[in-house]
Amino acid sequence: MSAKKNTEQKKEDPRHDKLFQERMASRRDELKWLYMELYSNRPMYDELEAQLLSYYHARNEELKARDIIRESYPEWYKQNDLLGMMFYIDNFAGNLKGVEEKLPYLEECQVNYIHLMPFLDSPEGRSDGGYAVADFRKVQPALGDREDRPSRTAACHEHGMNVCMDFVMNHTSEDHEWAVKARQGDPEYQSRFFFYDNDYIPKLYEQTVPQVFPTTAPGNFTYLPEIGQYVMTTFYPYQWDLNYRNPVVFNEMMYNFLYLANRGIDIIRIDAVPYIWKDLYTSCRNLPHVHTIVRMMRLISEIVCPGVLLLGEVVMEPEKVVPYFGTVEKPECHLLYNVTTMATTWHTVATRQVKLLKQQLDIVNSLPRDYVFLNYLRCHDDIGWGLDFESLAKDGIGEVSHKNYLNAYFQGFAGYSNSRGELYNYDPVTQDARFCGTTASMCGVEKAGYEQDEAGMAKALKLDIMLHAYLYMQSGIPVIYSGDETAQVNDYTYKNDPNKAADSRYIHRGKMDWERVEKRKVPGTPEYKIFTALEKLSEIRRREQVFVAGAGTWTLDTWDPSILGIVREYGGDKIIGLFNFSEQDRMAWIHEDDGQYRDLLTGEVREASGIGIPAYGFLYLKREN
Repeated sequence: MSAKKNTEQKKEDPRHDKLFQERMASRRDELKWLYMELYSNRPMYDELEAQLLSYYHARNEELKARDIIRESYPEWYKQNDLLGMMFYIDNFAGNLKGVEEKLPYLEECQVNYIHLMPFLDSPEGRSDGGYAVADFRKVQPALGDREDRPSRTAACHEHGMNVCMDFVMNHTSEDHEWAVKARQGDPEYQSRFFFYDNDYIPKLYEQTVPQVFPTTAPGNFTYLPEIGQYVMTTFYPYQWDLNYRNPVVFNEMMYNFLYLANRGIDIIRIDAVPYIWKDLYTSCRNLPHVHTIVRMMRLISEIVCPGVLLLGEVVMEPEKVVPYFGTVEKPECHLLYNVTTMATTWHTVATRQVKLLKQQLDIVNSLPRDYVFLNYLRCHDDIGWGLDFESLAKDGIGEVSHKNYLNAYFQGFAGYSNSRGELYNYDPVTQDARFCGTTASMCGVEKAGYEQDEAGMAKALKLDIMLHAYLYMQSGIPVIYSGDETAQVNDYTYKNDPNKAADSRYIHRGKMDWERVEKRKVPGTPEYKIFTALEKLSEIRRREQVFVAGAGTWTLDTWDPSILGIVREYGGDKIIGLFNFSEQDRMAWIHEDDGQYRDLLTGEVREASGIGIPAYGFLYLKREN
């Protein structure tokens, strides 16, 4: 039976209990049907339903009130007032208490959505940046304690902040209590993973399952010589894949999910969601039962904690990402990452050609307006070149050669590049690799600063600001990585840490440079120029209703290969965004004959026709009504 029931019992307000029963009654039939279809186990379903009530009783009054407000206004996250920032707690502020102390700074950044990168207990040196969880209910000791979290999230809520965290449900650390007992030979706990006493089945899996990290962690299984068994480890040997064919696994992980939600988390990021169901003779990616599990998670959250959003991490091409929204009738994730657009953006920087990016945005803009994406220029992870190579091939661009060019460009070796950064997981056989670097370093700020090149710095800052302006123009929620608001560059000190030296992703996960942050107040500094520019863009986005997620959005032909045009229209308002991805002055050959337009940054009134855009420049033009 289940090992972690909820023990936080309290007397419940009859009005709230009635509300729970109403939510449960409207969803019970579907939840039970999906569960029984997957597991055919009535006792385990009954246990799950009983625990949902228990976790609901344990949810505090403030969170229940928050749920009711959001339940009555389900479009709350689709407006134009959410701006996200992501960071590692230790690098940003030392610990959870430090984050609370930095809330005024986050407010100054106009941020109201903070993604706290993995902070649950994980073994040092074997955590993959915190994604190998040893205890889903314990904070890393250096960051805080078990009871620290609710008070910190409450403080965030008082400052108008929504809190996001990672829920790593595909696997556990090898130090997790289940894994420890499985390694000791306990068959009950081995059944919660994928254990085999010989390599026959593992070799069958290897025939069809791709490798995630073929150079640093080849294969999908790890041999445990002390017990003579193989265990599935899709990512790293210390991350053991959970077996969701076992209903105990699903139930227990849902209890962990609800426990975290009850700590005041507003957005739960489901890590590696496409991987959570495994079938022999398949790729073990995006299988139908994954959607069954995510749909059940959505139902469970709507019953117990409807104010909580599910964010799916699906780092794949659009046709594989979109299904994780579910359908209008049966939704799954509230939010998904716009990963292909991110990668295509950097392709556009390196080629100065907007054609592919325009095609990608056309795909996203053609989707139902109910779908909300998180948009970003970079995150904690590497940049993988998951581009539309079929389209590129029509222009004579080969996949291998172009990936090589992009990696050379962003290292500063090709294409008149000013970028700096490092490769991640380079495979000498396939020549494939990903790229790592901060936004500022990829735009040339690091190089210009090192060379004390004032002209180069001005150009790098223009590119950086233009990319953020373009980011804010996309449909969805913009999320920036901490330090990007002050043009923080690559941090090479990770090479001095033996637990990080082999992982180049730490180059852009560096500690927040608070001395640099203080320069945001000094006119003329790069930090001031970036910070004030992003401040202005955020103000425009909050003020103008066309930036709501449901606005009509489409690309505009500019008849210049380096200028991207985006139009947003809502409630009678219309804004045109023009973005020059070239280091040369260019002309946008547009002709909008529906009146005059006002430049939202300068106040100048002009015709939206034949507009010159300076090198790495941009315009926000609003139609005068």
